[in-house]
Amino acid sequence: MLALSCGCSTTGGVQQPAAPELVTSEKALVVPPPGGPAVRGVIQKPYSNGVEQTVLLATTARVAGQNFFRVQFLGEPGSMATTSSASYSPISDSSISREVARAIPGVRLGRTNRLLQNGYGPFSYATGRSTAGDTCVFAWQQIRSRSTPLAIGRNFGMIQVRMRLCDTDASERQLLNVMYGYTLTGTLVGAIWNPHGVPRGADEDTISGRENIYPGPRGWLDSGRIGEPRDVTTNSVVVRAPARAVARPAVTAPQPVDYRPQAVPAVMVPMPDTSTLPSGTGAQQVPRAAASGSSTTIAIPLPGCTGGGNASSC
Repeated sequence: MLALSCGCSTTGGVQQPAAPELVTSEKALVVPPPGGPAVRGVIQKPYSNGVEQTVLLATTARVAGQNFFRVQFLGEPGSMATTSSASYSPISDSSISREVARAIPGVRLGRTNRLLQNGYGPFSYATGRSTAGDTCVFAWQQIRSRSTPLAIGRNFGMIQVRMRLCDTDASERQLLNVMYGYTLTGTLVGAIWNPHGVPRGADEDTISGRENIYPGPRGWLDSGRIGEPRDVTTNSVVVRAPARAVARPAVTAPQPVDYRPQAVPAVMVPMPDTSTLPSGTGAQQVPRAAASGSSTTIAIPLPGCTGGGNASSC
């Protein structure tokens, strides 16, 4: 009878389970700093109490796997249209070891024992090199307000951040610099779900003042872009010599053509020499144009008479 009553109380509705989906890069809840690595895609999975995103990053390493930022925003139950919920699992040694093994399989990573902090609070990381020579970094951070007795006056929201980066040319310092420069673009609705806690004023304590804490001197981090070739011995960016300029023959501009009629130079025709003319031929003396104040006569022979040598017939 009890089993029959329980069966009749169900609605028998059909529900589609929440599945990961691709969203545009503009909807990414976490973005890397300027200089890279570039965002290649965003996979989003909704929960009843929040949302999880895996932001795929550009990868040039030879080790298997994909670079990514994974972020979970966990807040008020029922905020998303799905029944599956994410658990508020704290960070532990065993859980981090499992995450590292899944994210970078086959690479032996060593955890740091330094206290590190970025603008969102404390974080830690593990680093190592693959057999192919790639540098790998896996970092984790949990953003959550401080606990108080009986949970009174505490904000209940939480943000989980994971970063996996492997690169062939970048150093550990360059990869870790991404963890210091990333930006969260999402937030949780409601005052009690604020994971950052109450804003603090100026404080000499660097932990509560949210000042970045680096694993060494302030100049320890590199500002170079990820993906630049580097010298392994000196950890400096390899500067390639500029390409030599190829000498090209000089090209002269064509001269304009003048199509206007040009002046024809004068041609001097020599006059006949009068000294060779026979005397008594009746040559007529023609004065030549005076030149430089002197005059010269030119003898021009007359045509012969046609009257058979009779002068009177001329």
